[in-house]
Amino acid sequence: MSKRIFIWVAHPRKGSLCEAMADAYQQGAEQKGEEIRRMDLCEMQFDANQSGDYADTPTELEADLRQWQENLQWAEHIMVIHPYWWGSMPAQAKAVLDRALLPGVGFKYHGKGLGWDKLLSGRKADVIITSDTPPLLDRLLYRRPGRRVLTNQVLGFCGVKTRKVWQFGSVKTAKPQTIERWLLKTQQLGASV
Repeated sequence: MSKRIFIWVAHPRKGSLCEAMADAYQQGAEQKGEEIRRMDLCEMQFDANQSGDYADTPTELEADLRQWQENLQWAEHIMVIHPYWWGSMPAQAKAVLDRALLPGVGFKYHGKGLGWDKLLSGRKADVIITSDTPPLLDRLLYRRPGRRVLTNQVLGFCGVKTRKVWQFGSVKTAKPQTIERWLLKTQQLGASV
């Protein structure tokens, strides 16, 4: 039986390495017979400004944000691919989380106290990060801030269990054959879901 996989390419620019990695991952998953839905941040149309708090959030979101929510809820497996900019994902990608990952979609606070329900429980996720910072340096010097936020305080908060995080870098100094190896590895990851 095929798995339902939502691939979110959280890079604001068309033609990025993240896009190529998503293509490779998708190809691997489709060859295995998985059902894929995909959204590329660079094609999404929405207002990145979050005004007010969650209580003031309008019930009517832009079509792309509603589609993103539907894909997230439909998926059994989520793949997030993003670049590492200033220790995290790009601001426009974070805006999708701020605007669309709302109470009732990813979580639901209890009426009183600090408790909440994790509405995306039972799902798994993979994360691919591209960076100019070499992964070893990111681990030793910075302690991987971006991956901790995404896996613990975003996905984990909503009940999504992160299977694996891969960080490919340094992109800036990578030779073409290195990038080809990364793309092959990404295709193998897609086939392993």
